[in-house]
Amino acid sequence: MADHQEATVTLPSDPASVSAARRHVARVLAEWGLAEDGDTADTILLIASELATNAVQHTFGQSPTFTVDLRLDRDVEFCLGVTDSHPRRPQRLPAAVRQDNGRGMVIIRALLKEHGGRLGVIPTPDGGKTVAIALPWPDPARA
Repeated sequence: MADHQEATVTLPSDPASVSAARRHVARVLAEWGLAEDGDTADTILLIASELATNAVQHTFGQSPTFTVDLRLDRDVEFCLGVTDSHPRRPQRLPAAVRQDNGRGMVIIRALLKEHGGRLGVIPTPDGGKTVAIALPWPDPARA
């Protein structure tokens, strides 16, 4: 496999785009040799869905599109970033808050901790942000 692989898709900030983003990520993971029924693929797909949902729901109409960037470096590290043009960073809700939504980042952080990954929020030159995660790429024998 190549030392470095990338894939990108830009989608409208519409609820239907969340499933389109997830399908795109699933297709790329399969092309890169990750078993689609494995724990790592499930984790990545859930994180992609949560980040895409956030890009649609929490940009308050100020980001007409969002971009999903995928990168695989040397079959060692997988990176996924979701970029939108809204400057608001993801908010951490207090544990005492009870509501039906708003738990996406809590879920993402828990999954990353469980799988040895990390999370970052990077400002973009146009005033938006990229919410990015990195995870170890599994050994194909164990994936």
